[in-house]
Amino acid sequence: MDLNGISDSVLDAILTYGPKLLLAIITLLVGLWLIRFFSKGLRKTFEKREIEASLSKFLVSLINVTLKILLIISVVGMVGVQMTSFIALLGAAGLAFGMALSGTLQNFAGGVVIILIKPFKVGEFIEAQGHMGTVEEIQIFNTILKTPANQVIFIPNGGLSSSSVVNYSREDTRRMDLTFGISYSDDIDLARKILDDIIKDDDRILDKPAEPMIAVKELNDSSVDMMVRLWLKNDDYWDFYWGIREKVKKAFDEKGISIPFPQTDVHLFEEKNKV
Repeated sequence: MDLNGISDSVLDAILTYGPKLLLAIITLLVGLWLIRFFSKGLRKTFEKREIEASLSKFLVSLINVTLKILLIISVVGMVGVQMTSFIALLGAAGLAFGMALSGTLQNFAGGVVIILIKPFKVGEFIEAQGHMGTVEEIQIFNTILKTPANQVIFIPNGGLSSSSVVNYSREDTRRMDLTFGISYSDDIDLARKILDDIIKDDDRILDKPAEPMIAVKELNDSSVDMMVRLWLKNDDYWDFYWGIREKVKKAFDEKGISIPFPQTDVHLFEEKNKV
C-alpha cells in the first residue's frame, strides 16, 4: 500500500469514527458531571428527610458506582463497539475479576449486612478488629472510624460484619468498675467512707439501674483492693474516668490512707562456720 492509500485509510477512519469518539468523550464528561450533581442532590434529599446517615451514605455510594458503570457501557456503545459482544466480554472479564477480587465482593456483601442488621450507626463509638473509634462513614467496601487521637481507620466490611463488635454508644448509660488498693495497715472502713463521700459529692453518678457499690474486691500480696462500681451517662463517662483517680489520691493522702506498691521483704541469715 502506497502513502496515498494509507492517508486515505486514516482519513476515512477519522471521518467515520472521529465524530463518534468526540461525541462519546463529551457524553462521558457530561455524564460524570451529571452523576456528581445527582449524587449531591440525592445526599441532600436524604438529609432533609432525616434518613439514617449510615444508610444514606451507603445508598449514595452504591448508586454512584452503578450509574458510572452504566455510563461507561453507553459510551462504549456510542463508539461503535457491538454491545452484544461487549457485554459478553464484560461478563467474562467480570467473572475473572470477581474471582480475583473475591475479598472485595465479600466486603461489599459485608457492607449490605451491616446496613441491614445495624450493629452500629454513623456517630456511634465502637470497638472492632482491634480498633476503637467513632463511626464516620459506612461505605460500600469499608467502614471509616476516627479514633480519639484523630486517626482515620479504614476497616474492610467483610471481616467487620463477621466478627464481634462492641458498641459503646447504643445504650444511654454505662457501668464503670474501679479498683483502688490500700495498705493492709489502713482502716478499711475509713477508706470506704472516703470513697462513699467522693461518690455522693458527684452529681454525675446515677442511682439507676443500680446504686453505687463499694466492697473489698481482693486481698492481694501487697494491697487490699477496694472495688467501686457505679453507673454514668455515656456523655459523662470519660470526664469522670480521668478525674476520679486524682480525687481519690488526694483524699487518701489527706486522711492518711496509703496506696501501696509491690514490694518484697528479703531476710538474710548468717551461716556460722562449723569448726
